[in-house]
Amino acid sequence: MESMSILKKIRCGLNRNQLKYMVIIAMVIDHIAWSFVDRVNPLAGGTMHFIGRLTGPTMAYFVGEGYRYTGDAGRYQKRLALFALLSWAPYVYFKYGTLPVCFEDGQWIVNPIQSVIYTLFLGLTAIRLWENQKLTGPLKVMGVILLCLLSCIGDWAVTDVLACLLVHIYRNHPRAKWTAYTLTFLLPQVLTVWLAGFEGNWFQLGVVLAPLMLILFYNGEEGGKAPLHKWFFYFFYPLHLLALGIWRWNT
Repeated sequence: MESMSILKKIRCGLNRNQLKYMVIIAMVIDHIAWSFVDRVNPLAGGTMHFIGRLTGPTMAYFVGEGYRYTGDAGRYQKRLALFALLSWAPYVYFKYGTLPVCFEDGQWIVNPIQSVIYTLFLGLTAIRLWENQKLTGPLKVMGVILLCLLSCIGDWAVTDVLACLLVHIYRNHPRAKWTAYTLTFLLPQVLTVWLAGFEGNWFQLGVVLAPLMLILFYNGEEGGKAPLHKWFFYFFYPLHLLALGIWRWNT
């Protein structure tokens, strides 16, 4: 009884906004490691990446959960699409030190890779497709498969799309939801570590941090409704990529 009381107290602690700020910090730690730490101290870099595995899965969970709370899913989807577009250049520059569209050696070169906001946009699109009463089951499945294929150019490809959808589908079935959500991220990373080797890939197992954090610490509440909480991630994401990219490629 005492342990259950302690668990309840823990679960009362953190709302959605607070967790979002936590995973934003984890994301920055991860990106700093990619930029500056890995080549100096691989172990420290791996530890930072392990922490950074919190962000993609947690954001996917909140998109999957947020669909039923949003007053206008279409507007939510357009917002993700807009910021995916705005994040394209900063994301490519952060990773490669070039613009996504550039003219080199007499020809135009387009780098199509996209950020996690693009993948989250596809995840929300998958939910809206699934809820479309005009489509048959097979068409919905084919549509989700197509969205997964489109996500292959994005960060957290496939997994964020499926996680958004599965969190929504099993929203009223906690055991199935947490099982599907956890396995969606864990199984691909276990396979990666097994095939590519533990050394250099062990940090991918940090995806288990997301379900553990959400189960133990998320109280299911949104938190404050100030505009800052709604818009901070959207603006911070491309700006921090641009700042780190400039720092990374000009020092």
